[in-house]
Amino acid sequence: MTTNLKNALLIHNPNAGNGGKGRRRTLDTARHIFASRGIESELAETTGPGHATEIAQRAASEGRGLVIACGGDGTLNEVVNGLAGGTANILAKELDLPWDIPSAAEKLVRGTVKEIALGLATPLEHPGKKKYFLSVGGAGPDGMIVYSLDLDLKARIGMLAYWWEGAREVFRYNFQHFRIRIGHEKLDASLAIVGRTKNYGGPFKITTNADLFEDEFEVMALTTQSGFRYLSYLPTLWMGNLRGTEGVHFYKSDTVICEPLDSNPVYAQVDGEPLARLPVEFKIVPRALKLLVPGSSL
Repeated sequence: MTTNLKNALLIHNPNAGNGGKGRRRTLDTARHIFASRGIESELAETTGPGHATEIAQRAASEGRGLVIACGGDGTLNEVVNGLAGGTANILAKELDLPWDIPSAAEKLVRGTVKEIALGLATPLEHPGKKKYFLSVGGAGPDGMIVYSLDLDLKARIGMLAYWWEGAREVFRYNFQHFRIRIGHEKLDASLAIVGRTKNYGGPFKITTNADLFEDEFEVMALTTQSGFRYLSYLPTLWMGNLRGTEGVHFYKSDTVICEPLDSNPVYAQVDGEPLARLPVEFKIVPRALKLLVPGSSL
């Protein structure tokens, strides 16, 4: 139950989604809902990249009982990196929470705190740049999309900016191979998706056998080097039939290493945010975070 989650902090990215005064009104409604269950929540708004991590770290040091993130995947990733190994936090899409903020608050005040694992992505040549992630990491074209993304365009049109950049990369990215190591297995592939969750982005679900409450990733790898073949996968992905398609490979593991085959750079991302060039190790860190989960998601 939530009876011990007093002294909460609600971290809000006003630039995520539509934001504005309407968002703040719904946040005030959500705070009243939490207060009705004895959970007083202070609102803290981010002012730029990295600020959510600073706020979350401060919340952990202050002994906050609950930290709530309201924003996009990048905001959530920053909060996770501020809290990892510390206090409680909430997630939305994977837990089947409604997009309506007051409705989500109604479900969460009846929730349960559960310890979960996080992914930890470590650039092996620059280990100080390691990042925790909650949902998904990747290497290859999705990493290049994130690195090439126009941040001003993202601020204006949100998720559509990823689609725009993805369409551009199909025609200019060379889909070079890199090596994926999972235990004793090796695979040369052009894309790796390292999933903690079933949801990938937008309407798509790729690592559909991943489970947020298990201590392992599901990894999806594509071996094709053809941009047109990538496009041909989209209808299959939309219909949920990617598993079993030629050139598509799935694995379960708690550790994945992606490394380059030559000097040409291949980029990695976590939760839609840039990480570093390969080589990168993705590793499960058990019991790294306490998550407030609606009862129906357990």
